[in-house]
Amino acid sequence: MLDPRSEIYPSIEYRPIQPSDLEVLEKIHLSLFPIRYEREFFLNVVNGHGIISWGAVDTSRSDEGRDELIGFVTTRMIAAKDSEIEDLFRYNYSHKDLTLLYILTLGVVDSYRNLGIASSLVREVIKHAASVSNCRGVYLHVISYNQPAINFYKKMLFKLARRLPMFYYIRGQHYDSYLFVYYVNGGRTPCSPL
Repeated sequence: MLDPRSEIYPSIEYRPIQPSDLEVLEKIHLSLFPIRYEREFFLNVVNGHGIISWGAVDTSRSDEGRDELIGFVTTRMIAAKDSEIEDLFRYNYSHKDLTLLYILTLGVVDSYRNLGIASSLVREVIKHAASVSNCRGVYLHVISYNQPAINFYKKMLFKLARRLPMFYYIRGQHYDSYLFVYYVNGGRTPCSPL
């Protein structure tokens, strides 16, 4: 792992998540998220079954971990009409085949935080969404008490679309969620002056 006192910065590369990442991906999710994911989710990620993902690795490591995940983002393409935010795109329903890219999970191991890895992963997601001609946005949920994540998505120019009361149920307690959207390919909020 990276020594935070080190003056040597890692050489980060981005690649698709692959089957050999399964155990590390599960381990990182377990350490970062309060929600427990089923094994099927991880198998779908590493095998690309309905999930588009990017991983970050530190190629400057001299040990056998130079291709080990240190960060990741997982996403799923969703038809806008099947999403919970289809009302934000109702103004443009001449296009029935509009899609959205939903960020399922985003994480970076603690020792590699504040190096721009999460920002780079989100930029990859936005770039991919913009390359899909009928995609109009990237969206995600953030639990209401996760202020660092809320600040991060605002810094990345995501727009707060709404607050969803009691969206999460974790360890016997309900939590609100914030829904953020980043518009691409001419997507925009219906109240936009444009």
